[in-house]
Amino acid sequence: MDTSDPDITFDENGVCSYCHYFDEHVRQILERSRSEAGKKLLDQLITNIKKFGRDKPYDSILGLSGGTDSSYLTYLAVKEFGLHPLIVHADTGWNSETSEYNIKTLVSRLGLNLEIFVVDWEEMRDLQLAFYKASVKNCEIPQDHAFLAVLYKVAEKYNIHYILLGGNLATESILPKSWGYNAGDLRHLLAIYKRFGNKKLRQFPTLSFWKRYFYYPFIRNINEVRLLNYIPYNKLKAKNILINELGWKDYGAKHYESVLTRFFQGYYLPTKFGIDKRKAHFSSLILSGQMTRDEALEELKKPPYPDKVQLQQDKEYIAQKLGLSLAEWERILALPPRSHSEFPSSEALFAIKDKFVKLFRIRKHRYGV
Repeated sequence: MDTSDPDITFDENGVCSYCHYFDEHVRQILERSRSEAGKKLLDQLITNIKKFGRDKPYDSILGLSGGTDSSYLTYLAVKEFGLHPLIVHADTGWNSETSEYNIKTLVSRLGLNLEIFVVDWEEMRDLQLAFYKASVKNCEIPQDHAFLAVLYKVAEKYNIHYILLGGNLATESILPKSWGYNAGDLRHLLAIYKRFGNKKLRQFPTLSFWKRYFYYPFIRNINEVRLLNYIPYNKLKAKNILINELGWKDYGAKHYESVLTRFFQGYYLPTKFGIDKRKAHFSSLILSGQMTRDEALEELKKPPYPDKVQLQQDKEYIAQKLGLSLAEWERILALPPRSHSEFPSSEALFAIKDKFVKLFRIRKHRYGV
C-alpha cells in the first residue's frame, strides 16, 4: 500500500496504518481459526445452521459468483460441513464465459440446486451507464447492490435464516475507504440514477438500510455468515482443490469473473483515478502469510490488464452491450472524475450503525459473551 490511498499513515518506523489495523483487529480472528476454540465456534455455527434448516429442503442460501472465494465456500459447505444450501446467482448481464462454466460445473458436480435471478437488462444497462456518466470511483455499486438484495429476497422467500457469503479477512482485510463507496447505500444509488438515468427502476432488486439491518435480522431472523473467517483459508490451496477435484477454471486475477469488473479494475480505476486494487489485494495476502512483499512487487510490475488485445476487445464489447458506439463510450470514460460526496447518501446513518456495532463488540468482549 502507498499514498494512492490519501488516508494511509505511517509511524516512526515506517509501518503503515493498515498493518497496525491488521495486528489489532484481524490477526486474532485468523489465529482463532487455527485454534481449538475456533473449531468449537465453527462447529456450533454449523450446528445452528443445520438446526434452523431441519425439515426444510435447504438450510442456507449461498451466493455464488463463480469466483475463487464463493466457489470454495460452496465446496466446503457441502463436502466439509455437510450443509444443504440453495445456490443463488444474480445474473447482471456481465458474466464471462469462464464464470458461466464454473457456476454450472460446481452445481452439477456437487449435486446442488441453483436459482438464478436474472436482473432486468434494460434497467441494469441504464443504471450501470448512469454510474459511469456520474464518473465516480465505485461504478460496481449496481452489481454489488443487486447481488446482496437478491440473496435476501430469496432467503425470505424460502424462510431460510442463514446467508453464506464468500467475503473473508484472509484475502480482503485491506480495502481503502477512499477508493470507492458503500454499495449497500440505496439512497446513494437512487440519487445517481435520478441524475443520470433515463428510466424508472421497477424490477431492479434493492435493499434499504432499514431492511438489511433491522427487518431482516430482527424480524425475519436472517443472518449473514462469512464461513471462510472460521477456517485457515488459503487462496492458492483453495484454487488447487477446485481445479483438481471439480474442474474449476482460474480467471487470472481477483474478481475477473465479470467482464465489466475486469474492465473496471484493470482499466477504469488505474486510468481515471490512479488506483491499482492489486495493491490492496496483495497486501491482504502478505499480512495473512500467503504472499511475500517481493512477490507482490514483481506482480505489480505487470500491467493491471491481461493484455492490450483483451482490453480493446472488452472495451468494444462493453460499449456494444451498453448500446453505445465506441466513440460515445470513450467520451464517457474521459469525463472528469467526481466524488461520491457530490451526491446524496446515507453515509451518516451507516456511521452511526458502525459505532453501535463497535460498541456491541466491545461489550461482548468485556463480558465474555
